[in-house]
Amino acid sequence: MARAVVGAVAAAVAMFIIGFIFFVTPLQKLAVGNLNDIQAASVQSALAAHLPGTGTYYVPSGDTRAQSEMYSRGPVATVHYNIHGFAPASSSAMIAGFVHMLIVALLMAAGLYLLSRHIVRFADQARILGLFVVAAVGYLRFGEPIWFHQAWGYAIYMFVAECISLGVAGFIILKLLPKASARAAPAGATSDL
Repeated sequence: MARAVVGAVAAAVAMFIIGFIFFVTPLQKLAVGNLNDIQAASVQSALAAHLPGTGTYYVPSGDTRAQSEMYSRGPVATVHYNIHGFAPASSSAMIAGFVHMLIVALLMAAGLYLLSRHIVRFADQARILGLFVVAAVGYLRFGEPIWFHQAWGYAIYMFVAECISLGVAGFIILKLLPKASARAAPAGATSDL
């Protein structure tokens, strides 16, 4: 299990680097729109004047007849709003983000360790990992444009970024796990799917 922990740490570092590539470099411009300074100030002022506090808001919400009609006409938005400002490159957010990635990688390592005790062939382990990554990320990311009519471009970008991040992390963990031989596999273990 010690190799699984080492794999999780290496996986978290890889996730952090991949996150940097997708969300700090100009590549992120593929997924998000830009406002000029005047537009950004105007929207920021409107948010501050109309939203009561930190939270997520559907605008309009569709909770009343009037807002349902507004929702049908559009435009609509989901606003993730934070009333407090913070630095765009906050070191505390980066540290918390890495801890988050490490926890995810440790959970993934535990699951892959258990999988590797029952599925001996690396290729089968990697296929199972890939299927779970695509299924989980697809479920989490594609629900937003389907249910809330949010932008498909952003959802697809996030899907690609998160599949690569989790896929690479899982692959690193699998490569660093001790190899179970067919003789050492538990009774009844098979690599047949």
